[in-house]
Amino acid sequence: MRKTISRYLQYLAGERDASDYTLKSYREDLTALLEYLQQIHGKIPQPAEVSIPDLRSYVAAMHEAEYSSATISRRLASMRSFFRFAQRDGAVDVNPAKVLRNPRAGRKLPHFLTTEEMDRLLAAPPVDTDMGLRDRAILEVMYSGGLRVSELVGLSDDDLDFDEGVLIIRGKGKKERLALLGSYAAEALRDWLAVRVLSPKLRKNQPIPVFTNKFGTRITTRSIGRMLEKYLKETGLDRRTSPHTLRHSFATHLLDRGADIRSVQELLGHKSLETTQIYTHLTTANLLKIYEKAHPRAH
Repeated sequence: MRKTISRYLQYLAGERDASDYTLKSYREDLTALLEYLQQIHGKIPQPAEVSIPDLRSYVAAMHEAEYSSATISRRLASMRSFFRFAQRDGAVDVNPAKVLRNPRAGRKLPHFLTTEEMDRLLAAPPVDTDMGLRDRAILEVMYSGGLRVSELVGLSDDDLDFDEGVLIIRGKGKKERLALLGSYAAEALRDWLAVRVLSPKLRKNQPIPVFTNKFGTRITTRSIGRMLEKYLKETGLDRRTSPHTLRHSFATHLLDRGADIRSVQELLGHKSLETTQIYTHLTTANLLKIYEKAHPRAH
Protein backbone atom coordinates (compact mmCIF):
# COMPACT_ATOMS: atom_id res chain seq x y z
CA MET A 1 0.00 0.00 0.00
CA ARG A 2 2.80 2.44 0.90
CA LYS A 3 4.61 1.68 -2.36
CA THR A 4 1.44 2.24 -4.40
CA ILE A 5 0.81 5.55 -2.62
CA SER A 6 4.41 6.58 -3.34
CA ARG A 7 4.03 5.71 -7.05
CA TYR A 8 0.74 7.61 -7.13
CA LEU A 9 2.31 10.77 -5.67
CA GLN A 10 5.17 10.48 -8.18
CA TYR A 11 2.58 10.18 -10.95
CA LEU A 12 0.78 13.32 -9.73
CA ALA A 13 4.03 15.28 -9.59
CA GLY A 14 5.51 14.03 -12.86
CA GLU A 15 2.61 13.47 -15.23
CA ARG A 16 -0.12 15.66 -13.77
CA ASP A 17 2.20 18.53 -12.76
CA ALA A 18 0.48 18.78 -9.38
CA SER A 19 1.51 21.64 -7.12
CA ASP A 20 3.37 21.13 -3.85
CA TYR A 21 0.18 22.05 -1.98
CA THR A 22 -1.85 19.44 -3.90
CA LEU A 23 0.76 16.76 -3.25
CA LYS A 24 0.82 17.65 0.45
CA SER A 25 -3.00 17.37 0.65
CA TYR A 26 -3.12 13.98 -1.10
CA ARG A 27 -0.25 12.66 1.04
CA GLU A 28 -2.01 13.71 4.25
CA ASP A 29 -5.37 12.27 3.12
CA LEU A 30 -3.90 8.93 2.10
CA THR A 31 -1.75 8.72 5.24
CA ALA A 32 -4.89 9.17 7.35
CA LEU A 33 -6.60 6.38 5.38
CA LEU A 34 -3.55 4.13 5.76
CA GLU A 35 -3.49 4.63 9.53
CA TYR A 36 -7.19 3.73 9.79
CA LEU A 37 -6.79 0.60 7.62
CA GLN A 38 -3.78 -0.49 9.66
CA GLN A 39 -5.86 -0.12 12.81
CA ILE A 40 -8.78 -2.26 11.62
CA HIS A 41 -6.66 -4.86 9.78
CA GLY A 42 -3.93 -5.08 12.40
CA LYS A 43 -1.38 -4.50 9.64
CA ILE A 44 -0.88 -2.37 6.55
CA PRO A 45 -3.05 -4.12 3.93
CA GLN A 46 -2.31 -4.59 0.26
CA PRO A 47 -4.45 -2.32 -1.97
CA ALA A 48 -6.39 -5.37 -3.19
CA GLU A 49 -7.29 -6.26 0.42
CA VAL A 50 -9.14 -2.96 0.94
CA SER A 51 -12.89 -3.53 0.64
CA ILE A 52 -15.90 -1.31 0.16
CA PRO A 53 -17.04 -2.00 3.77
CA ASP A 54 -13.59 -0.88 4.97
CA LEU A 55 -13.98 2.46 3.23
CA ARG A 56 -17.60 2.88 4.35
CA SER A 57 -16.42 2.23 7.91
CA TYR A 58 -13.73 4.90 7.47
CA VAL A 59 -16.30 7.43 6.26
CA ALA A 60 -18.56 6.59 9.20
CA ALA A 61 -15.62 7.08 11.58
CA MET A 62 -14.99 10.53 10.10
CA HIS A 63 -18.65 11.46 10.58
CA GLU A 64 -18.51 10.19 14.17
CA ALA A 65 -15.41 12.31 14.78
CA GLU A 66 -17.40 15.30 13.46
CA TYR A 67 -15.16 16.07 10.50
CA SER A 68 -16.59 18.79 8.28
CA SER A 69 -18.40 17.82 5.09
CA ALA A 70 -15.70 19.59 3.09
CA THR A 71 -12.93 17.51 4.71
CA ILE A 72 -14.83 14.25 4.19
CA SER A 73 -15.56 15.13 0.55
CA ARG A 74 -11.90 15.99 -0.07
CA ARG A 75 -10.70 12.72 1.46
CA LEU A 76 -13.24 10.77 -0.60
CA ALA A 77 -11.94 12.47 -3.74
CA SER A 78 -8.39 11.53 -2.76
CA MET A 79 -9.43 7.90 -2.24
CA ARG A 80 -11.28 7.67 -5.56
CA SER A 81 -8.35 9.13 -7.44
CA PHE A 82 -5.82 6.89 -5.67
CA PHE A 83 -7.72 3.65 -6.26
CA ARG A 84 -8.40 4.66 -9.87
CA PHE A 85 -4.63 4.93 -10.28
CA ALA A 86 -4.11 1.63 -8.41
CA GLN A 87 -6.54 -0.04 -10.81
CA ARG A 88 -4.61 1.24 -13.85
CA ASP A 89 -1.37 0.26 -12.10
CA GLY A 90 -2.61 -3.31 -11.66
CA ALA A 91 -2.64 -3.17 -7.86
CA VAL A 92 -6.44 -3.67 -7.64
CA ASP A 93 -9.03 -5.19 -9.95
CA VAL A 94 -11.81 -2.76 -9.05
CA ASN A 95 -11.97 0.69 -7.47
CA PRO A 96 -13.61 0.18 -4.04
CA ALA A 97 -14.01 3.95 -3.53
CA LYS A 98 -16.03 4.44 -6.73
CA VAL A 99 -19.38 3.69 -5.06
CA LEU A 100 -18.86 6.12 -2.17
CA ARG A 101 -20.89 9.34 -2.25
CA ASN A 102 -20.00 12.73 -0.84
CA PRO A 103 -21.98 13.99 2.17
CA ARG A 104 -24.62 16.57 1.44
CA ALA A 105 -23.82 20.00 2.75
CA GLY A 106 -25.03 23.52 2.23
CA ARG A 107 -22.44 25.82 0.76
CA LYS A 108 -20.89 28.14 3.29
CA LEU A 109 -20.65 31.72 2.14
CA PRO A 110 -17.01 32.81 2.03
CA HIS A 111 -15.81 35.60 4.27
CA PHE A 112 -14.95 38.89 2.55
CA LEU A 113 -13.98 42.44 3.50
CA THR A 114 -15.98 45.55 2.67
CA THR A 115 -14.35 48.18 0.47
CA GLU A 116 -13.74 50.33 3.56
CA GLU A 117 -12.08 47.42 5.34
CA MET A 118 -9.96 46.70 2.27
CA ASP A 119 -8.83 50.33 2.23
CA ARG A 120 -7.73 50.02 5.87
CA LEU A 121 -5.81 46.83 5.18
CA LEU A 122 -4.10 48.16 2.05
CA ALA A 123 -3.01 51.28 3.90
CA ALA A 124 -1.53 49.33 6.83
CA PRO A 125 1.97 48.47 5.50
CA PRO A 126 4.47 51.33 6.01
CA VAL A 127 5.94 52.94 2.90
CA ASP A 128 9.20 54.02 4.55
CA THR A 129 10.73 50.51 4.72
CA ASP A 130 11.59 48.01 1.99
CA MET A 131 9.51 45.25 3.58
CA GLY A 132 6.60 47.65 4.01
CA LEU A 133 6.73 48.46 0.28
CA ARG A 134 6.81 44.75 -0.47
CA ASP A 135 3.86 43.99 1.80
CA ARG A 136 1.76 46.77 0.29
CA ALA A 137 2.57 45.51 -3.21
CA ILE A 138 1.59 41.96 -2.21
CA LEU A 139 -1.79 43.05 -0.84
CA GLU A 140 -2.49 45.40 -3.76
CA VAL A 141 -1.61 42.79 -6.40
CA MET A 142 -3.63 40.02 -4.74
CA TYR A 143 -6.69 42.25 -4.47
CA SER A 144 -6.26 43.82 -7.91
CA GLY A 145 -6.00 40.49 -9.71
CA GLY A 146 -8.04 38.20 -7.47
CA LEU A 147 -5.02 35.92 -7.10
CA ARG A 148 -4.64 32.81 -5.05
CA VAL A 149 -1.71 33.09 -2.66
CA SER A 150 0.09 30.26 -4.49
CA GLU A 151 -0.29 32.17 -7.75
CA LEU A 152 1.18 35.31 -6.20
CA VAL A 153 4.12 33.40 -4.72
CA GLY A 154 4.79 31.86 -8.15
CA LEU A 155 4.96 35.21 -9.99
CA SER A 156 8.22 35.89 -11.81
CA ASP A 157 9.46 38.98 -13.61
CA ASP A 158 8.60 37.45 -16.99
CA ASP A 159 4.94 37.33 -15.91
CA LEU A 160 4.68 41.12 -15.57
CA ASP A 161 3.43 43.38 -18.37
CA PHE A 162 3.18 46.93 -17.06
CA ASP A 163 2.42 48.34 -20.53
CA GLU A 164 -0.73 46.23 -20.89
CA GLY A 165 -1.51 46.27 -17.18
CA VAL A 166 -1.72 42.48 -16.89
CA LEU A 167 -0.09 39.54 -15.13
CA ILE A 168 0.37 36.07 -16.60
CA ILE A 169 -0.89 33.62 -13.99
CA ARG A 170 0.42 30.10 -14.27
CA GLY A 171 -1.97 27.84 -12.43
CA LYS A 172 -2.39 24.13 -11.87
CA GLY A 173 -1.65 21.77 -14.74
CA LYS A 174 0.39 24.45 -16.58
CA LYS A 175 -2.80 26.39 -17.34
CA GLU A 176 -2.45 30.12 -17.87
CA ARG A 177 -4.75 33.10 -17.56
CA LEU A 178 -4.41 36.87 -17.49
CA ALA A 179 -5.02 38.87 -14.33
CA LEU A 180 -5.49 42.61 -14.33
CA LEU A 181 -3.03 45.00 -12.71
CA GLY A 182 -4.83 48.17 -11.62
CA SER A 183 -3.07 51.51 -11.31
CA TYR A 184 -2.71 51.31 -7.51
CA ALA A 185 -1.27 47.79 -7.73
CA ALA A 186 1.06 48.76 -10.58
CA GLU A 187 2.39 51.74 -8.64
CA ALA A 188 2.91 49.66 -5.48
CA LEU A 189 4.63 46.96 -7.52
CA ARG A 190 7.00 49.44 -9.19
CA ASP A 191 7.88 50.89 -5.77
CA TRP A 192 8.73 47.43 -4.47
CA LEU A 193 10.77 46.36 -7.51
CA ALA A 194 12.83 49.55 -7.17
CA VAL A 195 14.12 48.41 -3.75
CA ARG A 196 14.04 44.62 -4.19
CA VAL A 197 17.40 42.93 -3.58
CA LEU A 198 17.88 39.47 -5.06
CA SER A 199 19.97 36.78 -3.43
CA PRO A 200 23.18 35.81 -5.26
CA LYS A 201 22.14 32.22 -4.50
CA LEU A 202 19.34 32.40 -7.08
CA ARG A 203 20.24 30.10 -9.94
CA LYS A 204 21.09 31.59 -13.31
CA ASN A 205 18.63 31.12 -16.18
CA GLN A 206 15.84 30.54 -13.64
CA PRO A 207 12.73 32.77 -13.36
CA ILE A 208 13.35 35.79 -11.13
CA PRO A 209 10.79 35.88 -8.28
CA VAL A 210 8.71 39.04 -8.08
CA PHE A 211 8.24 38.79 -4.32
CA THR A 212 11.14 37.82 -2.10
CA ASN A 213 11.85 37.43 1.59
CA LYS A 214 14.49 39.27 3.59
CA PHE A 215 17.11 36.85 2.24
CA GLY A 216 16.31 37.75 -1.36
CA THR A 217 14.77 34.39 -2.29
CA ARG A 218 11.20 33.60 -3.31
CA ILE A 219 8.67 34.28 -0.56
CA THR A 220 6.50 31.41 0.76
CA THR A 221 2.75 31.20 1.26
CA ARG A 222 3.29 30.80 5.00
CA SER A 223 5.27 34.04 5.13
CA ILE A 224 2.40 35.87 3.44
CA GLY A 225 -0.02 34.39 5.98
CA ARG A 226 2.12 35.63 8.87
CA MET A 227 2.46 39.04 7.24
CA LEU A 228 -1.32 39.33 6.89
CA GLU A 229 -1.88 38.29 10.52
CA LYS A 230 0.37 41.14 11.63
CA TYR A 231 -1.63 43.77 9.72
CA LEU A 232 -4.96 42.32 10.83
CA LYS A 233 -3.84 42.78 14.42
CA GLU A 234 -2.71 46.35 13.75
CA THR A 235 -5.94 47.36 11.99
CA GLY A 236 -8.36 45.43 14.21
CA LEU A 237 -9.92 43.70 11.20
CA ASP A 238 -11.67 40.33 11.42
CA ARG A 239 -9.09 37.69 12.35
CA ARG A 240 -10.89 35.17 10.10
CA THR A 241 -9.38 37.07 7.18
CA SER A 242 -6.89 34.96 5.21
CA PRO A 243 -4.96 35.61 2.00
CA HIS A 244 -7.84 33.91 0.14
CA THR A 245 -10.22 36.51 1.62
CA LEU A 246 -8.70 39.07 -0.74
CA ARG A 247 -9.75 36.88 -3.67
CA HIS A 248 -13.27 36.58 -2.23
CA SER A 249 -13.38 40.36 -1.74
CA PHE A 250 -12.17 40.95 -5.31
CA ALA A 251 -15.02 38.90 -6.79
CA THR A 252 -17.68 40.27 -4.44
CA HIS A 253 -16.76 43.91 -5.06
CA LEU A 254 -16.77 43.44 -8.84
CA LEU A 255 -20.24 41.86 -8.79
CA ASP A 256 -21.51 44.49 -6.34
CA ARG A 257 -20.60 47.14 -8.90
CA GLY A 258 -22.32 45.46 -11.82
CA ALA A 259 -19.58 43.29 -13.34
CA ASP A 260 -20.79 40.45 -15.55
CA ILE A 261 -20.54 37.07 -13.80
CA ARG A 262 -18.94 35.47 -16.87
CA SER A 263 -16.20 38.10 -16.80
CA VAL A 264 -15.61 37.46 -13.10
CA GLN A 265 -15.43 33.73 -13.81
CA GLU A 266 -12.77 34.40 -16.44
CA LEU A 267 -10.76 36.66 -14.12
CA LEU A 268 -10.86 34.11 -11.29
CA GLY A 269 -9.90 31.26 -13.59
CA HIS A 270 -12.88 29.13 -12.55
CA LYS A 271 -13.64 26.18 -14.82
CA SER A 272 -17.31 26.15 -13.86
CA LEU A 273 -19.72 29.05 -13.58
CA GLU A 274 -21.27 27.27 -10.60
CA THR A 275 -18.09 27.93 -8.60
CA THR A 276 -18.35 31.65 -9.33
CA GLN A 277 -22.06 31.83 -8.51
CA ILE A 278 -21.32 31.59 -4.78
CA TYR A 279 -20.42 35.28 -4.99
CA THR A 280 -23.86 36.20 -6.29
CA HIS A 281 -25.22 34.93 -2.97
CA LEU A 282 -22.82 37.25 -1.19
CA THR A 283 -23.97 40.25 -3.18
CA THR A 284 -27.62 39.30 -2.61
CA ALA A 285 -26.96 39.13 1.13
CA ASN A 286 -25.34 42.54 0.96
CA LEU A 287 -28.31 43.99 -0.91
CA LEU A 288 -30.68 42.60 1.70
CA LYS A 289 -28.71 44.30 4.47
CA ILE A 290 -28.88 47.61 2.61
CA TYR A 291 -32.61 47.13 1.96
CA GLU A 292 -33.40 46.29 5.58
CA LYS A 293 -31.45 49.29 6.78
CA ALA A 294 -32.80 51.79 4.27
CA HIS A 295 -36.39 50.84 3.39
CA PRO A 296 -38.99 52.31 5.76
CA ARG A 297 -41.19 49.19 5.52
CA ALA A 298 -38.48 46.55 5.31
CA HIS A 299 -39.36 45.30 8.81
